[in-house]
Amino acid sequence: MNLPTVKPISTRLSGILLVMAASICWSTSGIFISLIIKQSGLSAVGLAFWRDLTTSLLLLLGIVIFNPKLLKVKKKDLPWLIGMGGISIGGFHVLLNKAVVILGASLATVVLYNAPIFVTIMAWFLFRESITTRKIIAVILAATGTILVSGISNTGDWKILPIGLLIAMGSAFAYGSFSLFGKKLSGENNSWTILFYIFAIGSMTLFIFQLGRPGPWPFHTGILPLFSGLVLLSTITGFALYITALKILPASIASITATTEILFVLILAFTILQERMDLWQVGGAVLVICGVVLVSLVKEGSIKNSLEN
Repeated sequence: MNLPTVKPISTRLSGILLVMAASICWSTSGIFISLIIKQSGLSAVGLAFWRDLTTSLLLLLGIVIFNPKLLKVKKKDLPWLIGMGGISIGGFHVLLNKAVVILGASLATVVLYNAPIFVTIMAWFLFRESITTRKIIAVILAATGTILVSGISNTGDWKILPIGLLIAMGSAFAYGSFSLFGKKLSGENNSWTILFYIFAIGSMTLFIFQLGRPGPWPFHTGILPLFSGLVLLSTITGFALYITALKILPASIASITATTEILFVLILAFTILQERMDLWQVGGAVLVICGVVLVSLVKEGSIKNSLEN
């Protein structure tokens, strides 16, 4: 009998840290998007198109310069890449923007950040990842926490439309599907290869959604630094870190850990925009942290089984 090693624990911890680093990068996107739209007048969908298109072009340039071989993908991976780019990137942006227009940002965010529920269930169907009691409790804590953090306790006049809720649920599904598609593709493909193809496909999806008439390029000196931050930090760095983490972690655990993004969003909003958290939001943040800690604390044997799924 071989003696147990601590490698699975350190590997799992590194995966969780990678997801949290990705969440920090993603948390900056809301500030960048808000400032860009306010200063340029560009629509949310138009900005999403230029964001995805610019990201894909920069990735293509980098791959061509440093390692053109990364452009090669296996035929069996093409359907997954198309699904990930069309649903997890392009479709997600469209559905989220529509949900915000119909329901408002708060309610749309509440529904969106319950994506781990979809991921945990779908991961069981697709990858046979076990749904343990610990995972269920972690998802409940994360979902409850994000509801409180999103400010639901302060809003009493929501106009909830059934079609809006369906679209918001669709955005949560699309957001959650990124972990599932990424888990399927990350095993044999380089992270940069995956990123290039999904953002190229995502930009084509958004272009079609706008009927071939994307908004004008938001060009002036005040916008370019913000747009550069959105593309380089929020998008390329964030997604690259997350896909790398999916090589280590099961999709459900990665998705639950990614809910820490809402905590970093609140910290940045308080620091940069001077937005304050009330007691309900502080309580929600604590619940999210508890959910992430709970899903991270598993027995060594369970770690090995999860990494083999």
